[in-house]
Amino acid sequence: MKNLSILAACLAIFGCNQTDSTSVRSNKNVIWPVIQSQVIKDESVENKVKALLDTMTLEQKIAQMIQPEIRDISIEDMRKYGFGSYLNGGGAFPSGNKYSTPQEWVDYAQQMYKASVDDSLDGSKIPTMWGTDAVHGHNNVIGATLFPHNIGLGAANNPALIKDIATATATEVMATGIDWVFAPTVAAVRDDRWGRTYEGYSEDPEIIKAYASAIVEGLQGKPGVDFMDDSHVISTVKHFIGDGGTKDGIDQGNNMVGEQELFDIHAQGYVGGLTAGAQSVMASFNRWQGAKIHGSKYLINDVLKEKMGFDGFVVGDWNGHGQVRGCSNESCPAAINAGLDIFMAPTHTWKALYENTIKQVKEGDIPLSRIDDAVSRILRVKFRAGLFDKPSPADRKYAGKTEYIGHEKHRKIAEKAVRESLVLLKNNDSTLPISANQRILVVGDGADNIGKQSGGWSISWQGTNNTNDDFPGGTSIYDGIDVVVKKAGGSIVLSVDGKYEEKPDVVIAVYGEEPYAEGQGDVKTLAYNPLNTKELKMLQGFKQQGIPVVSVFISGRPMWVNPYLNASDAFVAAWLPGSEGKAVADVLFKRSPQNDFKGRLSFSWPATPDQIVNRHDKDYSPLFPYGYGLTYEDDIQIKQLSERHTLVIDGPQAEALFDGKLVAPWILSLMDEMRQIPVNSSSVELGRLSYRTIDKIVQEDAFKLSNQGNTLAGLWFNNKDNGYGVSGDNRMVELIVRREALLPESVMLALNCDDIKQCRHAVALANQVNALPVNTWGSVQYSLSCFNQLVASHSKLKSLGVISSSKMSLDISAIRMTIKEPASTECN
Repeated sequence: MKNLSILAACLAIFGCNQTDSTSVRSNKNVIWPVIQSQVIKDESVENKVKALLDTMTLEQKIAQMIQPEIRDISIEDMRKYGFGSYLNGGGAFPSGNKYSTPQEWVDYAQQMYKASVDDSLDGSKIPTMWGTDAVHGHNNVIGATLFPHNIGLGAANNPALIKDIATATATEVMATGIDWVFAPTVAAVRDDRWGRTYEGYSEDPEIIKAYASAIVEGLQGKPGVDFMDDSHVISTVKHFIGDGGTKDGIDQGNNMVGEQELFDIHAQGYVGGLTAGAQSVMASFNRWQGAKIHGSKYLINDVLKEKMGFDGFVVGDWNGHGQVRGCSNESCPAAINAGLDIFMAPTHTWKALYENTIKQVKEGDIPLSRIDDAVSRILRVKFRAGLFDKPSPADRKYAGKTEYIGHEKHRKIAEKAVRESLVLLKNNDSTLPISANQRILVVGDGADNIGKQSGGWSISWQGTNNTNDDFPGGTSIYDGIDVVVKKAGGSIVLSVDGKYEEKPDVVIAVYGEEPYAEGQGDVKTLAYNPLNTKELKMLQGFKQQGIPVVSVFISGRPMWVNPYLNASDAFVAAWLPGSEGKAVADVLFKRSPQNDFKGRLSFSWPATPDQIVNRHDKDYSPLFPYGYGLTYEDDIQIKQLSERHTLVIDGPQAEALFDGKLVAPWILSLMDEMRQIPVNSSSVELGRLSYRTIDKIVQEDAFKLSNQGNTLAGLWFNNKDNGYGVSGDNRMVELIVRREALLPESVMLALNCDDIKQCRHAVALANQVNALPVNTWGSVQYSLSCFNQLVASHSKLKSLGVISSSKMSLDISAIRMTIKEPASTECN
């Protein structure tokens, strides 16, 4: 292997099995196989299901089909309605406390379980079950082991390792009293601009099918051996179907492939997972050929249940039923009639959905037979999982045993996964492995940042608003480098911006994407950081000084990084390694003969910013192909790569503080006259002031700010850097807001306030906001000239707040600094 031309040969090494996408729906009996699940129907279980179903009222049956979220129900609600299940969404915690201890999670599970089987209930006392998104470990719980995200695990291509990860995850989940995990994701990602790319193992179904089987067995146990015993949880294969193949990589978008390709590419994870005995499937947000999956009787009922033979239950995704034509979050008989068995019904709408569904059954809009089928499936899984026989959550095998949260054995598994997931893309002049007894300079904002290296779905939903202290027991990439270098007698300096006093022998640069999750992670181009070249200039500066540069690139997808590759002597795709960042150093320094690079690309690497490329494409011409990855034995010199590209940025430019998500370097907090606290979860309260995430277009892409009055308080955006320049006559502050009622005059938009009681730079929001229709999103804009002295002094915008001393409620989805002319020149 002597030059870059060998890359094309990698295709031959890994094989080509071109799929045929010409088949049509009429061939469904050929396309969709009957799955021989390892979980065989048990007559005794079926008899129990029928006997229990016969005792249930319609109200009890519908309650089994409603899954509310912990922020919107109480223990008393569970006692009154007897919900079949409930969930905690991303960023939701018991009592709304991000720092809830494992024991507090157990206590909450115990209370909900006891309420569901309370003797005072006038009903069947069916145990409820708690579902959670444990997608790379028990990622909602402080101190849990966070494994590399799926994209890195795909590069490892090790099903046995995946099973170990799933088993460890099940143990940590059960230590908090939870029964059910919303994993694995088995999406075949075909457009890397999708914000959930990192949740996919590969663009090709080969790895996905093997992994789905391994992770389901690791979570649930092996049928006939340890299936659903005290060490295992219910798994969910998701999202059925085609979520990774939407046009332009748009989350919840439209997948237009033919039916044969839908099966060949997008269904193989279900073949693997259902064969291993997965007991639940989650319906997908996306459309297939224009129709929402949540309302597709053909796919959910005819294909999944009847043809493939799936006998577990199908759960919806976060109010996904509300997106079906003719439906709303409060009412959707079409989804139930299509085969959905459980409504995932977060927010306050669950009660109306419950009542409307009962009414629709009574009026004949939903056949009672469909309800009985859905509830039978739910009960079947509960009996198989032993929920009727197991002790209550607090008395189970692992419950409350905090030593299993972040257990050393689990962290060792995660370290192995980190080492095997790293992909070496470039190693000119054998820059790697690094000799540890040198002067090492570590740069970049990802070096000592466990939150950044962990990515989305890490404590918070988007993975934002975390510090290293939020990952007790975890290690940053810098932590590992520091230990190795000092042990070898070398010297090490950590400098985020690259400044140094003594010239280093080698630079290790750790940088990459900021954390994100679905919806908010979608991008229009695969070019990394196209509008900010600060990091690139830093690397080029080292290069000009003749200092070898090793780049460790953190990302949730392959990206166009040609300028960074050119500025680096060695380049490592580290993906999102999770909480055990120290393991990266094991490979960079080759701490043992076994610590060579083992990772191979399970996603093709783009040659241009706009290239959407997948293995087996007719004109397959990636920069690095599927299966590519160097080892220390390879002598390949990557020559200077083209840096030419054209980036089209639509519309006027704006600098956002919040645009569906908080934008770095802005940080968010609540403040009153006495104190200031960070907004580090989806629900935060400070006295009578409250912040709560809500949904506008996608999950939690807006927030509600409420003040119960009699206190001066507000929400503050603070800039961690030097601030945003505000000189110029046409600078604007724009807010996208929605009101439920008239806003009082005391609600102010304030800038650069050191003291909340003396905000000189402030304008009233009421006039413009109150001109908007009730419950309708709209834009309000204020020229910076409205803010006394701020523009005249040519100062920087360092903070922005929405404050009030009166009772108020305002929904906000975006706050931006723009340069366009205002719709109104009024300041109030």
